[in-house]
Amino acid sequence: MSFISYKRLVAVGDTLFVYLSPSNIYPLVVRSGHVFQTKYGALKHDDLVGQPYGCAHQCAKGFVHLLHSTPELWTLCLPHRTQILYTTDISFICTQLDLKPGSVVCEAGTGSGSLSHAIARTIAPNGRLITYDFHEERSSTARDEFADHGLSHIITAQHRDVCSDGFAFTDHFDALFLDLPHPWVAIQSAKEALKPN
Repeated sequence: MSFISYKRLVAVGDTLFVYLSPSNIYPLVVRSGHVFQTKYGALKHDDLVGQPYGCAHQCAKGFVHLLHSTPELWTLCLPHRTQILYTTDISFICTQLDLKPGSVVCEAGTGSGSLSHAIARTIAPNGRLITYDFHEERSSTARDEFADHGLSHIITAQHRDVCSDGFAFTDHFDALFLDLPHPWVAIQSAKEALKPN
């Protein structure tokens, strides 16, 4: 299941979003034999398989919508490991960085991965994002999420403190974004990591 390409029907293993209302949206990995409880009643995973994305699925006391995974929905529902960026700021950042399909991008401060998901969709199908986080467990968790969301071919998540260790590349990136407590410490190595133009 990919967060950057679309399919028509729900299948086992998909990550979809169960939409009850604007303030009640839940990510759900479809697993055979499982049941998800909502305020409208039980949602049997097996009943979701083969349903079209976007449909209204009837429960005992009402209905829910089954939405395809997108970076925007993930931003609304992701487990917060850090403070995150939201869609309004993300769109501004992607525009200011002049991102497009094929861009090679570096993000320092992976955090919860909200921006990473949006960048991946923007630079797909042949762009690359290398995202660093100084916190090893956060980096590992993000790496697993990117794999689960079908983004591993675009995103490489690494544990690295760019303030003390630099970016490990020279003249490599089209764009670089610093989401760090002290970004000015990384400016010189960031300059070296960017392509000369």
